[in-house]
Amino acid sequence: KVGERLPYLLAKLKAPRMLQRLEQTAERARSEQWPYEQFLETLLEAEVFARDASGARMRIRHAAFPALKTLDDFDWSAQPAAEKPLVLHLAQLAWIEERANVCFFGPPGTGKTHLAISLGLKACQHGYRVAFATAQEWVSRLEAAQDRNQLESELRRLERYHLLVV
Repeated sequence: KVGERLPYLLAKLKAPRMLQRLEQTAERARSEQWPYEQFLETLLEAEVFARDASGARMRIRHAAFPALKTLDDFDWSAQPAAEKPLVLHLAQLAWIEERANVCFFGPPGTGKTHLAISLGLKACQHGYRVAFATAQEWVSRLEAAQDRNQLESELRRLERYHLLVV
């Protein structure tokens, strides 16, 4: 029968979302008389979106954020000194590709950590590797590596991240 090997081939290609949606998508394609390319594109799109989402979840978990905070959650009215247009511009993440630094300054309770986490979270969702730790945690981590005579390897490992949040 035509297509009977598709489940086997999709499993071998490790494309579980395509396999999940195969029957439903094929039925729709037949009923709506899709061109072959549209059928294939629809199946591939489902797999790519699922992989992107899975990768983002993994990067977020590995970033070790203390909480998940987004720019939508930020109370701009409570922090009038926070420059919303500037922060929204930073959320486009061009500065990461430029290897630039972003620093938030201000007294405690003004949302610096919230904004840093928000940008880090957005970076994870866009495919960037991120690591989060407090300044004291970074210092302790590097001191421990120094004590083990592994500071150079620890620094090389940190270079693999696109963004370090302190």
